[in-house]
Amino acid sequence: MKAAISNNVNYKKQFSVVFIKFAVCFLLMGFAYRLFLSSFVQFSTVEVSDTAFVSNKTSSDLTMDRSTSQNGKCDLFKGDWVQDPTGPFYTNHTCYSIEAHQNCMRNGRPDTGYLYRRWKPKDCEIPKFNPKKFVHMMRGKSLAFVGDSIMRNHVQSLLCILSQEEQGDEVYHDKQYKSRRWYFPIHDLTLSVVWSPFLVKASIFEDNNGVSTDTAQLHLDKLDDVWTRQFDNFDYVVIAGGKWYLKSAIYYENNKIVGCHNCPGKNITEVGFEYAYRKALNSTLKYITRSKHKAYTFFRTATPDHFENGEWNTGGYCNRTDPFKEGEIDIRDIDEVMRKIELEEFERALRIGSEVGLRIRLFDTTFLSLLRPDGHPGVYRQFQPFAGDSRHSKIQNDCLHWCLPGPIDSWNDLMMEILVSS
Repeated sequence: MKAAISNNVNYKKQFSVVFIKFAVCFLLMGFAYRLFLSSFVQFSTVEVSDTAFVSNKTSSDLTMDRSTSQNGKCDLFKGDWVQDPTGPFYTNHTCYSIEAHQNCMRNGRPDTGYLYRRWKPKDCEIPKFNPKKFVHMMRGKSLAFVGDSIMRNHVQSLLCILSQEEQGDEVYHDKQYKSRRWYFPIHDLTLSVVWSPFLVKASIFEDNNGVSTDTAQLHLDKLDDVWTRQFDNFDYVVIAGGKWYLKSAIYYENNKIVGCHNCPGKNITEVGFEYAYRKALNSTLKYITRSKHKAYTFFRTATPDHFENGEWNTGGYCNRTDPFKEGEIDIRDIDEVMRKIELEEFERALRIGSEVGLRIRLFDTTFLSLLRPDGHPGVYRQFQPFAGDSRHSKIQNDCLHWCLPGPIDSWNDLMMEILVSS
């Protein structure tokens, strides 16, 4: 009996020792974990929303969209056009939506080097556009491009690339086929282009070849309702001004003439296109930032043309077959003036947007476009311009729009990179 009691006491003592050791070990492990957690919180990256640090950015920072690189951040819009042996996603045989004036391959352009380039930011790599990932990301959404014929050019590029994954069905067009809408039923995606070259209310007296019968009339204090009445339907918007503001125009405010641009003989004060361009962009961005509907907005900068030895209607041409390198070409004064206005109005909108929860991004295509004089249709805006009787007729060049496929396809790489990273 005594032996049994003694064995029981020894067992309890052994159990107590083991329990104490286990408890001490557990406490030490907990203490070590607290130290590790404290260190991790102190030194790990902290995710901060855009609205939290906008006020601390410099002016140049406000104009950039950045992507992660091995060394931190990189400006997506500073870089170079590099060789891309994989070539374009599509050709004139695999895409139905290329307009005749941009269908350079069909129209007989003989060189192909312009097809084998892609945009490469200096400090980071961005993947080529992934149509399958894009339509999956945009399922159930509406994406609209609002502006002039460069917007239409961009939409056609996107349609061609997306058609490799799903073909969009056209569900609307206006009488002139300038505003159009497509629906992708498998992914419930709506893609629109809204023709509004001035963004404000305008009376335009111009045919499809750019020939005017009268001076355009712009109401700078009234936005074009062709896009504002649809705005609440858009989840994503790409919007821009552009070259139309360089055309002759009479400006109105409160239904009264306040000035004009390039209107000799009309006895109206010349105020210059800069006045109107700033007013229009300010009103446009103010409308977007004040709207209760917070569409994710890309504000695209204007793209330079590459006419040499004249303009589109005075014999200007573009016959280069290679891109420029950075530093080989300077932006023209008039394009720099437009860009300055765009950046200033964007920065103002960005500050307001940060306060109201609007995601607005600068889509800065100016300099990357400046480096691609080889990407325009030129004489190949028309079918076989040097064949038969055509070789004796006056040939009009297009050195503003882009061949499809062509450099504008890379804009979609950049757009997707911004959407993914944000």
